[in-house]
Amino acid sequence: MNQPASRTRFYLDKRHKKVMGVCAGIANYTGLDVNIVRIGLVVSIFIGAGALIPVYFIAGWIANDEPREIASDTKEERVFWQGVRASPAQSAREIRSKMRDINRRLADIEYYVTTENRSLAKEIEQLR
Repeated sequence: MNQPASRTRFYLDKRHKKVMGVCAGIANYTGLDVNIVRIGLVVSIFIGAGALIPVYFIAGWIANDEPREIASDTKEERVFWQGVRASPAQSAREIRSKMRDINRRLADIEYYVTTENRSLAKEIEQLR
């Protein structure tokens, strides 16, 4: 049985790849610019005397390609999921806060509609 694609996992980004899509996947996962990740990799390879080259190829061999349903996300959705990966607790707090605000606004609307509101009743009578 196949599990649905997870937006909080690391995937290779084959659409923006140069070699295997590892740097593009890291950039997509972290929200960093892909060029900064590539420059960081090259600098790390020189500093580490090439020790990261096998790690890069192993990561490219082990990691899964980005599923199509995730690859078609909008930029806003990508930023949201990068925030979830960076700080799940903060994302949950923000969602709870937004839901409380929506609930409060709906309660205000419900109160306005259900209470005896003479101006609203007058407007409804004028529409008849």
